[in-house]
Amino acid sequence: MESHKTLSKLIIIALLTISLGSCSQNNDTMIEVTYDPALGTEGFDGRLLIMITKDTITEPRFQINDTDQTGIIIGKDVQQWIPNTSIPFSKQTLAYPIETLADLKAGDYFVQALLHKYETFQLVNGHTVQLPMDQGEGQHWNISPKNIYSKPIKVTIGKKDSPIQIALTKEIPSIAVMQDSEYIKHIKIKSELLTEFWGRPMYVQANVLIPKGFSKNNTDRYPLMVFHGHFPKTIGGFRTEPPASPKQDTVYSSRFGITGYQYIQEKEAYDFYQKWVSEDFPRFLVLEIQHQNPYYDDSYAVNSANLGPYGDVITYELIPHIEKLFNGVGAGWGRFLYGGSTGGWEALAAQVFYPKEYNGCFAACPDPIDFRGYTVVDIYNDDNAYYTEGAFKQTLRAGKRDGKGHLQAYLKDMNRREYILGNKSRSGDQWDIWQAVYSPVGDDGYPKPIWNKLTGQIDREVANYWKENYDLRYIMERDWDQMGHDLEGKVHIYCGDMDNYYLNNAVVLTEEFLESTTGPYYDGEVAYGNNQEHCWNGDQENPNYLTRLRYNTLYLDKIKRRFFGIRTQNTSPKKLGTLERRIKLSKGALLLAYLINTCLSYQFQKRLIKNCRSIE
Repeated sequence: MESHKTLSKLIIIALLTISLGSCSQNNDTMIEVTYDPALGTEGFDGRLLIMITKDTITEPRFQINDTDQTGIIIGKDVQQWIPNTSIPFSKQTLAYPIETLADLKAGDYFVQALLHKYETFQLVNGHTVQLPMDQGEGQHWNISPKNIYSKPIKVTIGKKDSPIQIALTKEIPSIAVMQDSEYIKHIKIKSELLTEFWGRPMYVQANVLIPKGFSKNNTDRYPLMVFHGHFPKTIGGFRTEPPASPKQDTVYSSRFGITGYQYIQEKEAYDFYQKWVSEDFPRFLVLEIQHQNPYYDDSYAVNSANLGPYGDVITYELIPHIEKLFNGVGAGWGRFLYGGSTGGWEALAAQVFYPKEYNGCFAACPDPIDFRGYTVVDIYNDDNAYYTEGAFKQTLRAGKRDGKGHLQAYLKDMNRREYILGNKSRSGDQWDIWQAVYSPVGDDGYPKPIWNKLTGQIDREVANYWKENYDLRYIMERDWDQMGHDLEGKVHIYCGDMDNYYLNNAVVLTEEFLESTTGPYYDGEVAYGNNQEHCWNGDQENPNYLTRLRYNTLYLDKIKRRFFGIRTQNTSPKKLGTLERRIKLSKGALLLAYLINTCLSYQFQKRLIKNCRSIE
């Protein structure tokens, strides 16, 4: 009998404990989110994000960034979330830039919620992962079609204990497909290599600028200029009509310190069009690539354990297809690479990993090309990415600066923002894509972290994997005896010495190696812009706000010299004269050009070129 009484007491205590715990949990909940059944009833997977700001000059979803003007963001993964089911966010929820939601000061705020939807992928490596599939926007969570979100609402924090209620009622609409024009074509192909890797149909797209006078039926053959960079909706910087914006306006560009920049961009685009169709402008193809993927707005144009074989896809599937469609030369000596920032890294990486397939790269402000200078971190020797440490003090590492050296963001905070946006490298942002491209696959099927996203502790095993597979300086140094002759004269690198992301650190380290090369000497170029920010691209005479708009003409003189150059031991390419009108070849001239480029004496080359009818 006594035992029954004891048991009853224990049950009562347990029930009270559960009840009190439940009350405590309810009191701890600050925000609850639901969504309208009209948006779907099948149940959604994804990352549920809540943005909190002090104003609605723009929607809160557009106010999350690395500056001191950022809003606050929190996030939580959801699985099979069905409508009218509340997802709670407690005071202990991790946040950016504050530590937790509990640190939010009392006051009035604007709040907005958004679900970044994930899809399930059965990868060829046997792993199952959930990732956001790009919907044609270039992998941006706050504008990605099919994502659902709420209207911003004004709330007061600190006056009541009941949770804030948010309902998702809107869906981001689809994006219209870009239409072809006389000179701009959009070619989308299904990649067999990527389809096999991702376990579903996967595509890449080429945006192609074709030369004046192009005809599929003629015998002209055109060199290919691969302009690498972030997701290009279409060919940018090309406009067939004069500028429509006013020459003078009051819109101030904080980046460049000028007004009227919209007019400047339109005028540069129109000027390029006028050059493109002029009689004395060289004829070639420009290729910009859409290779957005579930991790980022592009793939970094290399083969990756986590993203798949994008390097092979671009070099062996896409480019030959485009050259066949638009009468490209169709050989490595007729292909050139250029780009800035991400595009700068891609241009150099493609040249290094496929040295015979391209005839020169022009890499401006490239992402870290030597991981001893992974911006401000040496991943091989530093223990922690976020700070240096002595016996009595820790000093946070910088992540971004302005052109005068003023600190704009810490590395720790930039990575924390990404972690809140999406764990497991799913933020769709910069540090996560480097990790996704360069890292081995982790036990969970996602990229193995180079460092703990919250603490900054570096994983030395992962760092060594990066070194052997993606450290471009190390790979060139390690394999110079095999690839040196194929890279001779092809490597050109440019960077401002006040790059906002400290990318000049890796360029300096890479230059030290390149200048030490022998058998052969690299015979390329590394140049710096004095007090120039991101993304200086090699023009010592004009301001960055202009030269960033001129990639498709900026390196033409160097490309012409390279295109018709001859390599001789311990000498630079010999000039064969400028092409007065065109860089285009008839079928009969292709063999001549190859021989010219590889075998024949300088004087004999000149005689052959003079007699080649297709060079005017």
